[in-house]
Amino acid sequence: MPKVWKFGDSVNTDDILPGKYAPFMVGEDVFQTYAFAHLRPGLAAELGRGDVLVGGRNWGLGSSREYAPMALKKLGIGGIIAHSFARIHYRNLLNLGIPAFESPEIADLLEEGDTVELDPRSGLLIRRTAAGEQQLQLPPPPEFLREALEAGSILEFYRRFKRFPGEREGAVE
Repeated sequence: MPKVWKFGDSVNTDDILPGKYAPFMVGEDVFQTYAFAHLRPGLAAELGRGDVLVGGRNWGLGSSREYAPMALKKLGIGGIIAHSFARIHYRNLLNLGIPAFESPEIADLLEEGDTVELDPRSGLLIRRTAAGEQQLQLPPPPEFLREALEAGSILEFYRRFKRFPGEREGAVE
């Protein structure tokens, strides 16, 4: 069962993947194993497919390099819920097909180690604790974003349909 991993404010792209572990320096097949290497050593090995990262304000500030969110995708992160996101990082997450939700109320409610089930299409988050089950509604993504998430990324959507999510068929020649 996917779990919640909680962080504070201002987690930057170097916190997510320090620059010295960029894929061109350590290899395309292993760079994700260094995720959070400085901020929370050993965490990358504990993260499971579908786990949800929870952050405070300004998640992903710093560099616009795409390999920080790519490391999270390779680790199979199911989504990120934060008070707010740095604009470029937020866009990189969505481009890569990683669901990202802004919800200060739900971010504050979740606790490290909670088990959760996230439906990225609807934004429904089911939280399971010793006290029981709780259904929480995140802001559902708009239709064009749901199309990209279902395809796996915006690039994969384009490869498959020869148009961008939200464009009508035949709009791109």
